[in-house]
Amino acid sequence: MIVNEPNAKPRILVIDDEAHLRELLEITLIKMGLDVDSAETLDVARHLLNKHSYSLVLTDMRLPDGSGLDMVELVTANHKHIPIAVITAFGSAENAVIALKAGAFDYVSKPVALDQLRKLVRSALQMHEIKPVEEATVAVVRPISPSFLIGSSPEIQHVRAQISRLARSMAPVIITGESGSGKELAAREIHRNSARADKPFIAVNCGAIPELLMEAEFFGYRKGAFTGANDDRDGFFQAANGGTLMLDEVADLPLAMQVKLLRAIQERRVRKVGATNEEAVDVRILSATHQNLADCVTNGKFRQDLYYRLNVIELVLPPLRERRDDVEELARAILTKLANSSYPIELNQKALEALKAYDFPGNVRELENILERAAAFANDGIVDVIDLGLRPNSKIERSPIASAGGQEDAPDRVFLKPEFPCSLPEYLESIERDVIRAALRRTQNNRTQAAELLGVSFRQLRYSIQKLKISEE
Repeated sequence: MIVNEPNAKPRILVIDDEAHLRELLEITLIKMGLDVDSAETLDVARHLLNKHSYSLVLTDMRLPDGSGLDMVELVTANHKHIPIAVITAFGSAENAVIALKAGAFDYVSKPVALDQLRKLVRSALQMHEIKPVEEATVAVVRPISPSFLIGSSPEIQHVRAQISRLARSMAPVIITGESGSGKELAAREIHRNSARADKPFIAVNCGAIPELLMEAEFFGYRKGAFTGANDDRDGFFQAANGGTLMLDEVADLPLAMQVKLLRAIQERRVRKVGATNEEAVDVRILSATHQNLADCVTNGKFRQDLYYRLNVIELVLPPLRERRDDVEELARAILTKLANSSYPIELNQKALEALKAYDFPGNVRELENILERAAAFANDGIVDVIDLGLRPNSKIERSPIASAGGQEDAPDRVFLKPEFPCSLPEYLESIERDVIRAALRRTQNNRTQAAELLGVSFRQLRYSIQKLKISEE
């Protein structure tokens, strides 16, 4: 029977067969204002778990009657509300990864750095919305705010449920999905729901940093380390200290930087360019890519050891075409953001149906782009299907473009196989001429809108009209 004492201090269970380490951990935790129970075997720990309610379990990986992984599996299966962290031997990064995959909240390496241990404990207690007695006696209640990921479809609800679980862990997460599917928003959602929510969230596009500057940007530099280093400067790791560092498009990292990043993640220490000493950093790593990292490993573009270190847990974001039920909700939210209070923007029914049938190769980012352009052309704040300018790669049946006079112009005829021999330049010009004429009729000879509809600049359209000798009808 588990005993819950009213107004009791948070209680920690320490499991380790080394008496001196167990004593060190007990003293450190008691000084933080916490109650501590100790066990030197799994059997004793199981008995204590059934007797008391704990805010954190801290277990060594090697025990006389089993493995720390056995305790991780027991706690995650039967005591889901209790975070569990593991103590691993120095350099045993593989064991740490295995424990995190099994459901461990975090890990600390031997020899145990007490400052790192205190940070781990505070993070675990914040998950229960409790702070150590030495810091505060008031429970922390975080206000609930709307999700960054808009939608009500089963697919996006599943993603949000996964994020809720991932936020309780410090394990590295790799977020995969097509470009524009919302990977950074998912990373921000994980951070906002975690115990690190009040700390920095730093997002870095790995593909946008010149290779020569990469080490200085990630780890910082000392004054005089290189030409132009006039002052000391922190890098991304220091900026995210205590919080979350998101590595966007991580597959674009050069191999030389992958080695340095792997060490920083494993040791949780970084060395600034030009410095002789390393400094400890407390950063949770989230990474994202639209590429297949396993293929990158196979092709030698990505280190296997870094892949396993980053890919502890994978979060897959579905493309927008697989959650079409969310299109209307997303469109309404985007248009609300684009409009002002005195000039609302809405979709008519035909425009909404066209959006729901569209494939969105660019996902949510493309939807935002389409609606931003359509809002500029909307008459009286109503977006019509013409204003959307959807590309012909959707599941909408390709129909002839209606002219202003209600007649149909069917440029599809020009895509039929020509009779050979023929003049290819003349044939291509006839296609271009018919499509431009159809666009001009559709927009009532508004060249600006026709250019948008065709996906070209106004100057390009004007040049084509002159070249093809197209007269306005």
